[in-house]
Amino acid sequence: MARIPVAQRRRELIDAAVEVIATHGIDGATTRRVADQAHANVAMVHYCYDSKEDLFADVFEFVSRKYREVIEVVEVVDPPTTLPEAAEKILRSVMECYFGSRNFTAATFELVNWARRQHGDRGVAVYDQALDALRKALHEASASDPVPAELIDEVAYVMASLSDGFGVNWLTYGDASVARAQMDINCSVLEAWLTGRLSAVTAEPARRKRTAKA
Repeated sequence: MARIPVAQRRRELIDAAVEVIATHGIDGATTRRVADQAHANVAMVHYCYDSKEDLFADVFEFVSRKYREVIEVVEVVDPPTTLPEAAEKILRSVMECYFGSRNFTAATFELVNWARRQHGDRGVAVYDQALDALRKALHEASASDPVPAELIDEVAYVMASLSDGFGVNWLTYGDASVARAQMDINCSVLEAWLTGRLSAVTAEPARRKRTAKA
């Protein structure tokens, strides 16, 4: 039988850890459960990782990378050309990611909360990396019609709030038809808010100019 590369084993253990964390929480994510989920033995877990903390570090990286990939796919496959278009597409893609796997959603929230409690900087880092990738995508989409950096920050915050709120609701109720409808509602809320915010930003220079003349 061909020997499975360590890199592949690690990926299998990461996938298994996501499932176990989603089901049993961080405290219940023992190496035994992770090994069983991966159809491996505990010795294999210890061969691939020096400790459970090291495994969780890779799970964190997997979660961070997943968010970046969701954003990058939007940029590459169907590049948005305006800020509103980018915001709507990315928000929907993140919600689709949550919708595609309740266990991934549960594990993500569990990991971030656990890291915030145990290792504050690491929990913040996961969220910061996702927000940085989001800001970059929004900035690039608005390059032809630049907006203040503060507005990009506001849009990223609103998008994170909407997507995370969707994730919590999806985890709580698990009703697929309702979740689909809520995706549309969230995108409509984002569109309405952003339309009004962009109008205010556009009107501000003209208002300042009139005030200066007066």
